Amino acid sequence: MSLNEVLLRVDRLAAGRQRDVRVPAIADPTLRRDWLVVRVLLGIAMMLGVSAIGIAFWLTMQGMAEPLPVWMRSVVVLGLTGGLGYFSFRAEQGWYWAYARMRVFAFVFPCVTLVFAAIPGLYPAWMTLEQLAFAALMLTVGLLLTTPRMRAAYRRDA
Repeated sequence: MSLNEVLLRVDRLAAGRQRDVRVPAIADPTLRRDWLVVRVLLGIAMMLGVSAIGIAFWLTMQGMAEPLPVWMRSVVVLGLTGGLGYFSFRAEQGWYWAYARMRVFAFVFPCVTLVFAAIPGLYPAWMTLEQLAFAALMLTVGLLLTTPRMRAAYRRDA
């Protein structure tokens, strides 16, 4: 079984009804640069998530046990960022469903993050700062995905 066949099987779970909708190949160098920036931002978000787990682990080893919400948030956000990485990989290959999901999640994730960051006492100060940085990264990704150039390239009827 080839890698593409495996990815198509994963796509069946992630894509839903639009799994067969594909846009023409992306030849515009500006779009390729935009996707590079999106990948870099997602990589930074992934490193931020890994560092959050590392900080929580280090603080726990120092005797300052972090509450369960810190661990849950760190692991969940790391998984969601990984999912966005998969979506960006598939969207850059021209899959409309991946681009559409990225656009939605790039705005939903930071909104949820900011709501939780605003709850007093739920997270320690370092985690709140990490959440603000994560939200800024995701909002930047969302803004890149909604540029007129990107929306024109990912029209469903294309």
